[in-house]
Amino acid sequence: MAGRLEGKVAIVTGGGTGIGEAICHKFAREGAAVVVGGLATDPIEEVAAQIRGWGGRAVAYGGDVAEDAVAEACVRTAVDEFGQLDVLVNNAGVLLVTGETQDYPIDAFDQTVRNNVRSAFLMTRHALPELQKTRGCIVSAGSEAGWIGLANNTPYGGTKAWIHAFTKGVAVEQAKYGVRANCVCPGPIDTAWTHKETGPMDKKMEQSMVQATPLGRRGTAEEVANVYAFLASDEASFVTGALYFVDGGITVGKGPIGDEVPKELRKPPEPRLDLRHTQEGNDNKDTETVK
Repeated sequence: MAGRLEGKVAIVTGGGTGIGEAICHKFAREGAAVVVGGLATDPIEEVAAQIRGWGGRAVAYGGDVAEDAVAEACVRTAVDEFGQLDVLVNNAGVLLVTGETQDYPIDAFDQTVRNNVRSAFLMTRHALPELQKTRGCIVSAGSEAGWIGLANNTPYGGTKAWIHAFTKGVAVEQAKYGVRANCVCPGPIDTAWTHKETGPMDKKMEQSMVQATPLGRRGTAEEVANVYAFLASDEASFVTGALYFVDGGITVGKGPIGDEVPKELRKPPEPRLDLRHTQEGNDNKDTETVK
């Protein structure tokens, strides 16, 4: 049986690690040809090679898509390699520092805005002419932090709120061309970002995040990728301008209610995708906890 994305071509920025890696694998499993975008130091070549190894279609594209020429070239790669562009996934972003706002480093703020906001704008700007031809769609990485804010990293939540508003505007503006735009808004997901050993969160922030999640655990990258696949597919043909929260209920949770979930219910589902880089998203970045 054909996959839900059969015949489609997708770009996934930040596709080498974490949720991005899962999206690339999920889209390829659903029949899409995938451009695995990322920094040259990300394992994008490995992800693309792994997909090709089981018969999928994928190429890697390395570069900083917060640069205008690089973003344009990324879009051109999809068209040159696969003949068209149907889906843009704006997944690239960073979470570099935790600290109260009065202590938050200005250079980290600038990097966060550049990587989370400018990259999504430039990729969208260059992708739209191609997406208008195919009546394609954009699925961007929002966040529960963009809805309820994020203490100890207020700029991050601010950038995600921008993504939410930007996506809604694009959805209305581009509907006349047949282009849809939606956001997936993850909560605490089991990647490098949410572990104190591999990201900027300290022990208290890590624990409180899980405790505040009604389902009592982190989500998996694959669980998030499943929602991306739906929104990118024709099954979501009447969905545009929407925010889909994949957050275990954290946006509606009140207090440490995750502690009430029995241990047997905190176990995530058995994985179906062979993901190898979910914990490597910060390997080439300098992260910091500001005390």
